[in-house]
Amino acid sequence: MKPPIPLNEHARLDLLRQYAVLDTAAEPVFDEIVHRAAEICQTPISLLTFVDRDRVWFKSSTGLEFREIPRDTSFCAYAICQNELYLTPDLLADERFSHNPLVTQKPHLRFYAGMPLFSPEGLALGTLCVIDRKPRELTPEQTDKLKDLALGAVLLLEIRRAADRPPARP
Repeated sequence: MKPPIPLNEHARLDLLRQYAVLDTAAEPVFDEIVHRAAEICQTPISLLTFVDRDRVWFKSSTGLEFREIPRDTSFCAYAICQNELYLTPDLLADERFSHNPLVTQKPHLRFYAGMPLFSPEGLALGTLCVIDRKPRELTPEQTDKLKDLALGAVLLLEIRRAADRPPARP
């Protein structure tokens, strides 16, 4: 089953390009957010992702070897269509994901929680997500902290975007 496409997809992709973050080098500040998310949620995998037209690219990751996956196999493509945390306690038990190669083959993923990264314009650019190889839940405290870390990631993206803009004229 293919993930849904947000109604604002064209504007979302245009804005994603303005951030000039795709295919950039690793940055310690984003790596720290990803490591903290994994630590707080006690998961072996955490990612900071950006959902491009045909792929999901990982700006930062812990626990996975690859740097991107096709959008059609991504859980994050579902998460960006939500206004809140997107949680799937058991991917294998969910009909949308039970045949997904990330679930049925290596790396055998079973749990996903992703918080959309909303720009100030209200467009979801990607996610901060935590993933496990076993079914599970998050505590309310873990959920709150994951949301806070996602807000921090967006703030860092905004600082980065503002630094790339020419200064405003009086």
